[in-house]
Amino acid sequence: MIYSLLQPTVAAIEAGKDICLANKETLIAGGPFVLPPAHKHQVKILPADSEHSAIFQCIQGLPEGALRRIILTASGGAFRDWPVEKLKDVKVADAVKHPNWNMGKKITVDSATLFNEVLEVIEAHYLYGATYDNIEIVIHPQSIIHSMVETQDSSILAQLGWPDMLLPILYTMSWPDRIYCSEITWPRLDLCKLGSLTFKAPDNVKYPSMELAYAAGRAGGTMTGVLSAANEKAVEMFINDQIGYLDIFKVVELTCNKHQAESVSSPSLEEIVHYDLWARDYAETLQFSAGLKPALV
Repeated sequence: MIYSLLQPTVAAIEAGKDICLANKETLIAGGPFVLPPAHKHQVKILPADSEHSAIFQCIQGLPEGALRRIILTASGGAFRDWPVEKLKDVKVADAVKHPNWNMGKKITVDSATLFNEVLEVIEAHYLYGATYDNIEIVIHPQSIIHSMVETQDSSILAQLGWPDMLLPILYTMSWPDRIYCSEITWPRLDLCKLGSLTFKAPDNVKYPSMELAYAAGRAGGTMTGVLSAANEKAVEMFINDQIGYLDIFKVVELTCNKHQAESVSSPSLEEIVHYDLWARDYAETLQFSAGLKPALV
């Protein structure tokens, strides 16, 4: 899968084509491989994901060096209001019920574990050059503010909109222009009818993915791709009733720990592909071969 993403992306970059990026894996696994040719050929990578489109919109017109901090917003997922002690009893049916919208099972589980957002932290690092100390996550249950940036003078700029992918995709495809949309095409956001917009800090105990992802991001190289691949495999096993919900975090942690001795800081395409496949295979070994929701080995 990673090869099929990275190889055509780099070929397009070498042909001088700007990239409208609609997936996380290209930069999370392949950032060290994709960004050097993008810089060499002066190709722009334009994000279509809602959070990164929001950041991209907020930084338009900012002078170089004006960005101080990136603030990624997260809905908090299916368990944002659950006490931590209840998470051991989570069923697949619980995890795939998003409080704000209907999505596929994998991304809905990622929203519940916060892996969707912490992977975006890594993506933000590669897209905007921000250090991990200057990328934060806040829980925003209403999902109206899609992300924010803080400038050097402490101003905070935000992009607001309905939780829908149409606008980010439209902006990515039309940038640097903005295309007129009628209210029939895209209903306006009536701030007076929204009521309150609220925020809270994510709970590190409820979301162990935060510590795992920030550590992987700071390690860099192949570690971020291993994190992503291990999470993908762990979520697949959870959805298939092969491991429990909390085991998702343990599978990712054990896989990343195992990879530390072999991590490559400036990987080739072949090394990225190799460790992506390795992480999936290793993650799959971290379960018993029989029984539903077994404990980890």
